[in-house]
Amino acid sequence: MDKLHLDQHISQQFNIELEEIRSKVLAMGGLVEHQVSNGLTALLECDGDLGRQVATADFEVNNLEVGIDEDCIQILARRQPAASDLRLIVTVIKVITDLERIGDEAEKMGRFASELADTNQQVAYRKELRHLGGLVKSMLRDALDAFARLDVDAAIKIAARDEDINAEYNTLSRLLASHLMEDPRNVSALLKITWCARALERIGDHSVNICEYVVYLVKGRDIRHTSFDQIQAEFSTKKF
Repeated sequence: MDKLHLDQHISQQFNIELEEIRSKVLAMGGLVEHQVSNGLTALLECDGDLGRQVATADFEVNNLEVGIDEDCIQILARRQPAASDLRLIVTVIKVITDLERIGDEAEKMGRFASELADTNQQVAYRKELRHLGGLVKSMLRDALDAFARLDVDAAIKIAARDEDINAEYNTLSRLLASHLMEDPRNVSALLKITWCARALERIGDHSVNICEYVVYLVKGRDIRHTSFDQIQAEFSTKKF
């Protein structure tokens, strides 16, 4: 596991500011995780009240994003950070953007879950949705853990799990499309479920982004738009 020495500045106050920002990001991550979990539960259990709670709580995530972003701007203006400190600030700004978007996807699931519950429409393919949701929740949790520990090796392995999520999502999408053609009476419900599955797949994509930011933060290497095979080959042959 790699380590950044973010506590070795002449100014003790600067150390405190950097650690506070990291702590706020992790708190935001915890809130987003909770939202995703509740959104999925509301969908699977047809819990309209929980769905509405998720759909109306997105402002909390948005407020955290705005606050952390302002903290980063203040540090850029006052401290003029360089090297790993600058990478940390850039990474934080990127991570909170992805977390805010994950919150949006959770809000979407909560809204659709409440609409399905209110109209007494059944949620098709509960088993498949539960499995996809479990993969996504695990990936998000582990991506945030890799960020907390600045663990590059873990981040790369976690990002590779997106292939499993995509495969699961594609299978579920085909099943829903087939069901849609066979039973057009349930078009509204099936479309909502399809959009929820898409929301889960997008959360997986944002989790991959967080993993990529961990590599950038620790190694100074931007691996976006790079295949997993290329990343593996580079990290096994190149010294940073």
